[in-house]
Formats: sequence, structure tokens, C-alpha cells
Amino acid sequence: MKKLSTLLLALVFISCAHQSGQDHLTMATLWAQKAGEAKALSYQAFNIAKIELKKQLRRKNKKPLAIVVDVDETVLDNSPFQARGILTNTSYPDGWREWIDAAEAKPLPGAVDFLNYANKRGVAVFYITNRKQIGHEATIKNLLAVGFPVNPKHVMCRTNTSSKTERRDEVLKKYRIALLMGDNLGDFSEIFELNDVDKRNSLVDDNKNRFGSKFIVLPNAMYGNWEGAVYKGNFKQTGEEKRKVRYDALVPFKL
Repeated sequence: MKKLSTLLLALVFISCAHQSGQDHLTMATLWAQKAGEAKALSYQAFNIAKIELKKQLRRKNKKPLAIVVDVDETVLDNSPFQARGILTNTSYPDGWREWIDAAEAKPLPGAVDFLNYANKRGVAVFYITNRKQIGHEATIKNLLAVGFPVNPKHVMCRTNTSSKTERRDEVLKKYRIALLMGDNLGDFSEIFELNDVDKRNSLVDDNKNRFGSKFIVLPNAMYGNWEGAVYKGNFKQTGEEKRKVRYDALVPFKL
């Protein structure tokens, strides 16, 4: 009887976990945390960035060089926050402020070495993030704790808009941006700020020669504007409605 009760409890737990509103994130988060391939892609991104930066350092530049990087899932790993959401069936912004204030995010593989390499060669490093201004000090604390070169004035958080265009334009007043690095197409240009899957993909095709040179992409299957495009920008849908949209968006093999 005791074994039967234990089995029933286990089945209930599995069933509840399967029905969790965040369960669809499980494989993406596991991939980010456990896959050697995820680590390899991060190293690859920063290796390519180093090759491209060396080329630009050899050129004569009228303005000093700068590198612009996103923070979340570009230089800092927030997968523990995603894992918490899966296990507690909660989602952003629940617990996000506490996660930022804890300043415990680990660096992405290759990020610290590359940005220190750039900094030592006189290249300014700007962190343009959509973390809110209230998290500015905690973000700086986290970046410094794991070894990144940080000028506090170069950590540019979100104020009145999630678009990064104005902040990039501020950098361009004094610097030439050698590289833009991020996990989201909006980290590179405002042209990608669309809630349309087909148009976003078409724009990537149009700009294919810029990826791997001017634009360096970090992998992030856990979240991003790509997901918003699948929902057509409507994040106010219920969990079940979003689940249906995700399934309807799949392109299956037809027998």
C-alpha cells in the first residue's frame, strides 16, 4: 500500500510538472546549462569577435574604438533564474529583481577573456542592457565580481524605452563601434524590432554579410524577441493560449 501511495504521488508530481506553464522552457534551459555545444558556441562567438577586432585595430580610425555588448545571455548567464521559474511555475518578472540584486550570475564562456583583451588594447567596452535603471549598481557589482572590465558610466540600463538605438547613438558620438554582440537581433539594429517572424527572418537574410563581422550573435533558446514575434507581440495571452500558438507555429513533416 505504501509503495502504491508513493507511486501515485510521483505520478501526480510528474503530471503537474508537465502541465506547468513554464515546462516548455525545460529543454532550452537544460541545453544552456548542460550542453557542451552551448559552451562551444559561446567560445566560438568570442573567438570570432577577437579575430574581427584584431583586423579593426590594424586600421586607422578617426574615432577611438568601442565594443557594445548586451548583458543577459551575452556576457552573463541567467539560466538559474529560468530554472527557478520552471521548478516554481513562475515567470518574469517574478524573482527577477531578487536575482539581479544577488549579483550571482556567472560569465558566459570566453566573455571575460575577450573583453579584457579589448580593454587592454584601449577599446572602450559598453554594456547596453534592458535591465532597468534600478538594477544598475547590482549589475556593475556582478560584472566586476566575475572579472569584467567596467566603467560604471559605460553600463547603460533601460530608462524610457527597450529600444537600444538611442543608447547606441550616444556611444557613436565619441566612438566608432567596432562590434555589436548580443543574443537578440534588437541588440544590433532597430530594423529588427518587429513582432513578425517572417520579416525578422527576411531581414537576417538581407544582412547576412554582417553576421560574424559587425554583428556577433550569442545563442539563447530560452527567451527573446523571437518568442515575442511568435506571439505577434501579445504576451498578455494566457499560458494555454500561448501553448496553442507555439504548437500552431511548428512546421511538421507530413507523411
